[in-house]
Amino acid sequence: MVEIKFGTDGWRAIIAKEYTVDNVARVAVATALWVKQNFDSPSIVLGYDCRFGGEMFAEVAAKVFVVHGVNVKMSRGFVSTPMVSYGTKHFNASMGVVLTASHNPPDYNGYKLKSHHGGPLIEEYVKEVEAIIPAEHKVDLDSMSFNGMVQTGSIEIIDLETMYVSAIEANFDLDAIRNSGLNFAYDAMYGSGQNVLKRIFPEMTFLHCEHNPSFMGQAPEPIHKNLTEFSELIKVRGDIACGLATDGDADRIGLYNSLGEFVDSHHIILLLLNYLYKHKGMTGKVCVAASTTPRVTKLAEQWGLEHDTVKIGFKYIAKQMISEDVLIGGEESGGIAIKGHIPERDGIWMGLVIWEYMAKSGKSLENLIQEIYDLVGEFKYWRDDLHLDETLKQEIVENCKNGHYTQFGPYKVEKVDTTDGYKFFLGDDQWMMIRPSGTEPVLRCYAESTDLAGALRILEACKSTIGV
Repeated sequence: MVEIKFGTDGWRAIIAKEYTVDNVARVAVATALWVKQNFDSPSIVLGYDCRFGGEMFAEVAAKVFVVHGVNVKMSRGFVSTPMVSYGTKHFNASMGVVLTASHNPPDYNGYKLKSHHGGPLIEEYVKEVEAIIPAEHKVDLDSMSFNGMVQTGSIEIIDLETMYVSAIEANFDLDAIRNSGLNFAYDAMYGSGQNVLKRIFPEMTFLHCEHNPSFMGQAPEPIHKNLTEFSELIKVRGDIACGLATDGDADRIGLYNSLGEFVDSHHIILLLLNYLYKHKGMTGKVCVAASTTPRVTKLAEQWGLEHDTVKIGFKYIAKQMISEDVLIGGEESGGIAIKGHIPERDGIWMGLVIWEYMAKSGKSLENLIQEIYDLVGEFKYWRDDLHLDETLKQEIVENCKNGHYTQFGPYKVEKVDTTDGYKFFLGDDQWMMIRPSGTEPVLRCYAESTDLAGALRILEACKSTIGV
């Protein structure tokens, strides 16, 4: 029996190895049992992304839910995670389930749990579900007809994508974007957001907006090394004001300016905060994950906004968003949510906020970023994902835990934040961080300095010190 564990964001495993029909059915049994224990009229909104076998695995989960007496609303065709979260809240369902491995490599699939509030299920509840996963699912899947369940009404087919597009049309000044004279581009990375912007801005420049479950062999994570083709397109064209990229399930964002330069999530969070507070007059708490630039909290303090730093994993931000007045919540990995939408990461939604900001201000993305620098100082950031032997990885983590690292090359450690991983503050607004990934077998090393060369020097000093 495979032991199934939920990581930072759901259960993820390699298709046909641990991610099998039987194991998906086991998790579905636990999900159904938990929902029945906690809701009088249990219901689940179910969706799947573009990965191999998504529809088949979703049908398995749906059958299990029905057998256990749970009402199912399911999207036919791939959908993004934010669509499922939005649908869960819209239908007042007990839970949302998304079959996705998000930004993981193409040989993975996964299983995410969504709260009835429309965001990630909080950690305590995820652990409760995990604890009741049975050794066997004991459901005769072959004897049940999915189509028969649809015909009898046990499973209701819903159109989550159209619902999501309608929400965009109701919440954005799309005419301002269309009439701005600005050209925009979108790289879906072959992910599940690929149809949305085609429906809203059909004349826009699109890249990798076709169904390709292999993602052309590349992990659909919107970081620069995975987006070089998009960057080159923007450089060659020379007339694209901003490029938006989203990951496999479209909850993470990446941006490019008109020069084809990558704009990381730290800058995006600051841009969004500036627009919401200064231009839209919105207020509320600022909540960021531990790996985010301290300049976000610096800006919040300038404006007298309450702020908080939480563990990495959007579920910790979502927990605050459903219980407090949070203006913006964001993390380094590109997951960002704002007030007025669902407490969920949403790459397309955040991209549209930025485009609306550009359209209404009449300013380029570069000019808007300069306004941020005028407020908090110029900075650059970089991250290395180190694929290490597990023994060495654990040794490095133990050294961090025991206070072994007091200096990285010429950089002396002034203080350490252990909210999540180990964040070393190095003076002069510089920092680096070491943290094992919660979703992949890697050790992440992060660094920030006043320029890119400085951030890269810090990372080299880090790798030399830890022995990799």
